[in-house]
Amino acid sequence: MRRTLADVKLMKVGGERISMLTAYDASMSRLLEACEVDMLLVGDSLGMVMLGYDSTVPVTMDEMIHHAKAVRRGAPDSFIVGDMPFGAYQTGERDAIKNGMRFLKEADCDAVKLEGGLKVCGVVRALVDAGIPVMAHIGLTPQTASQLGGYKVQGKGIDDARRLLAEARSLEEAGAFGIILECVPDKLAEVITEAVAMPTIGIGAGAECDGQVLVTHDLLGMFEKFTPKFVKKFADLAPVIKESIVEYASEVKSGSYPAAEHSFTSDCDYSLLLKE
Repeated sequence: MRRTLADVKLMKVGGERISMLTAYDASMSRLLEACEVDMLLVGDSLGMVMLGYDSTVPVTMDEMIHHAKAVRRGAPDSFIVGDMPFGAYQTGERDAIKNGMRFLKEADCDAVKLEGGLKVCGVVRALVDAGIPVMAHIGLTPQTASQLGGYKVQGKGIDDARRLLAEARSLEEAGAFGIILECVPDKLAEVITEAVAMPTIGIGAGAECDGQVLVTHDLLGMFEKFTPKFVKKFADLAPVIKESIVEYASEVKSGSYPAAEHSFTSDCDYSLLLKE
């Protein structure tokens, strides 16, 4: 049975921790659904992980929809959140609604996510009024990291902490059903989690959030360019993958692959074809 928004909300009410991971294609989302991950995020991080961009900024709506559709095909029963890329909602409520509807209509996502605090509350309200569930995202917001002084922890000082708490409350009031807290001190994340009724999902925000999210390729050790401090590698697959591919290429060169057990046979004498 397909997981719903009501199911997600009930998890916080019941004190059940929420697991969330990124998914960008059908094969990975199929595995994640089989492992009963609570929510899948088609994150704009696909720009770096899958498309080779240096940041999330170049990612387009068409690219997000392309990947989100694949994720839904692989995980038909999962609760899927589509990440609104840079430029998809900053130009006004009309554009935000149009792009949010694309996630729901074209990719069959259950909700969208967007970054920002007080400045995006109007957009969040407009999306929700249009029937589009919204997950908020505050703290370190990668799309505007340059304005925050780079990829740094947010809310370390009391004034910034007060601002983040106010943003979380305002976003909930605007209608957001949940919120991602990225790179904020664990004690601040705990305070925000206690202050709002919506589920908080941490990424580099300590253990007291209602749930956690990671980039799947990070936890599997498949993205070697860099590893954030908050990531725990539950596997280190990149070396295994490279070793396997090197072995494959070597066997192809030597002629040892494919062997007889990997080939199909027939009693026909095909050499006769050369005499025709």
